[in-house]
Formats: sequence, structure tokens, C-alpha cells
Amino acid sequence: MSNPGTPTFDQLRIFLAIVDTGSFAAAGRKLNRAVSVISYGISNLEAQLGLTLFEREGTRKPQLTVAGRALLAEVRTISDGIDGLRAKVKGLLDGLEAEVDLAVDVMLPTDRLARVLRAFAKEFPTVQLRLHAETLGAITAMVLDRKAIIGISGPLSTGVEGIESVSAGSIAMVPVAAPDHPLGRMDPIPSGAGREYTQIVLTDRSRFTEGQDFSVLSPKTWRLADLGAKHALLREGIGWGNMPLPMIEDDLVVGTLVRLVMPDHPGGTYRFSGIWRRDAPPGPAASWLLDQFVALGQDDRELPGMGDV
Repeated sequence: MSNPGTPTFDQLRIFLAIVDTGSFAAAGRKLNRAVSVISYGISNLEAQLGLTLFEREGTRKPQLTVAGRALLAEVRTISDGIDGLRAKVKGLLDGLEAEVDLAVDVMLPTDRLARVLRAFAKEFPTVQLRLHAETLGAITAMVLDRKAIIGISGPLSTGVEGIESVSAGSIAMVPVAAPDHPLGRMDPIPSGAGREYTQIVLTDRSRFTEGQDFSVLSPKTWRLADLGAKHALLREGIGWGNMPLPMIEDDLVVGTLVRLVMPDHPGGTYRFSGIWRRDAPPGPAASWLLDQFVALGQDDRELPGMGDV
């Protein structure tokens, strides 16, 4: 039974350099090695594996054998893995985090989140990211409980002991309903009309929201912790409620939802903050994330006539 030996990483690098450059001489130039060293390395690799990897006879350029082609993908995987390992170790030695736990408010526009995370993956390829999408006070709770190193929170993080924060933009929250909902058909909507109909309310179970209501007008409420589900219920005409304007702009255009002009409930500005524990400042990768959200938030424009949520 054949029992191949274990090749060295240097031998695998030489193999890939020949494949990528097309010749032993070019591989030597790429690796800053003499051609004799390249030839010797490949000969040792073939001896270790018990296989011929290149056809050398009758051709100006070495050609992969069937066995060489069969092993190429595996060798690239090993090489990429070693390169990734070395990059991660270098990052750790330089103080870069191995992983970052980020908690974000579900109100944050998804295109903004995607833009930042796409850039993060390119900037910090060795850092593992764990993303948590939460509602209301749950973001602050996760940071305080050390389940997330940083968070992009709504206004409930303001003034919480032990939390540091930086402004990260805002969105408009506006009352909406389906066009066939009674409020959707009213024009104008009299003051107090919203109290007569079920309001769909976003909630969570964190200690920061226990026993509290935010922008709740009606005594008749349906409460749920999923913003997507709230969106769906509103479109079905089950009730009315406040939604982040970026999320429902397409609905307003096509008419699946209508914005309610309510004199006693015009909506409000929902402000975001980047937050972290005062005794656990973010490292380089987490700080970079915060800086991106802060920079993008500077372009947010507030609608006139709205107070803070």
C-alpha cells in the first residue's frame, strides 16, 4: 500500500509558482530563488508524494500531469489557508481583534448596513463578524452584558450608566396604514382618530423597555418584536403604526401603504448612536465599523416639523 510523505509548505509554494508563471525560471524570479533550487524543490515534492507532477520532456514549458491537475485545487486551498492563518496571527500581534460582535437596531436602513459590512469584509478579511439585529433597548442590553462589543442603537441608549456613545445619524418614523384601512381612507384625519383603531407596536423584552411605551397613541395595540412582521400586518390592513421611512418608501410609491397625516401624531425623528461599554473600548476593527456608521449618518436629513421619537 502506498504511503505518501508530508510535503512542506515551501514545496507547495514552488509548485504553485511554476503553475502560475508557466516555467521554472519564471517561478525562480517570482520567489527570488535560483532555477536549480526550484527544480530541486519540485523533485523532492514528487518524491514525497510518489507522483510525477510535471511533464518535462518534449515541451518548452512544464505541463501538469493528470496527477498534477488533480492536486492543484487542494494545494491552492492549503496555500490560501496558510496565508489566512499568517494574516490572522499578524493581526493579533498588531492588536487586531479575532472577532467582532456587532448589535444593530432593526430600524437601521439595510442598504447602509450592507454597504458598511461589505467594506468591512474587504478591509478586515481575517476578522470574524457576528451580527445581531435587535429592537429598541435590546441593543444596549447586549453591549452592557458583553454579548456585543459595539452597537448601533436607537435613542434608548441615551444616558445609560456605563455606556459611551457617538451620534450615528437618524431616520424619520412616520405613521402609515393600508389604503383600505379606515384611517387610510380619511381625509382629513381628525385629531384623536388614531385612538379608535388597533395600533401595531414594536416591542422587545429588554430591561430598558419593561413597562414603557414609545409613540403609542391607541389603547388598542398588537405588540410584536419583528419589524418585518409589523410591516406585513400593516400592509394587510390589520392596524396602523409607525414605520421607518426608508423601509416603506416603495410601499408609498406603489400604494400598498399610505402615510397618515395625523395632527396629533405626525411621527418623529429616530436617532442612532454608536455605543460601547466605557470599560471595554473597541479595538481597531470595531472602531473602524463605528467610524463608518458615523460618517454615513452625517448625510441624514431630518424632515421638518418632527420632534424626536
